[in-house]
Amino acid sequence: MKPGDELPVLSVPVTRTLIIAGALATRDFTDVHHDPEAARAKGAPDVFMNILTTQGLVSRFLTERLGPGARLRKLSIRLGVPNYPGDTLHLSGSITSVSDDERAVEIAITGTNSLGRHVAGMASLTMEAGR
Repeated sequence: MKPGDELPVLSVPVTRTLIIAGALATRDFTDVHHDPEAARAKGAPDVFMNILTTQGLVSRFLTERLGPGARLRKLSIRLGVPNYPGDTLHLSGSITSVSDDERAVEIAITGTNSLGRHVAGMASLTMEAGR
């Protein structure tokens, strides 16, 4: 691992089930995340993903790509365009720094869909010795 290395892309189909289940699992009962009629009444074309589901997908992306020894220490993300059912979220990342002993890693993250950038941010992870 070295600065500039790209992590393999993770593509996640954005389904209505994923959006609703993510909202319920994170106890976000805001109607725009599970009720299409309410979402349309508030100006959206359909239900859309909540930030905690996005955060969970970003965390999954990072830990799957870095392996079982990776421990997420800090995650800072900012949302852009919404994730609607029927689209695909493509998560990518680039290593921005690695400590001398390769135990601490910082990664820039981007997630895009057909509308543009859904999420962007930075993550700090540590790696267990021997991994």
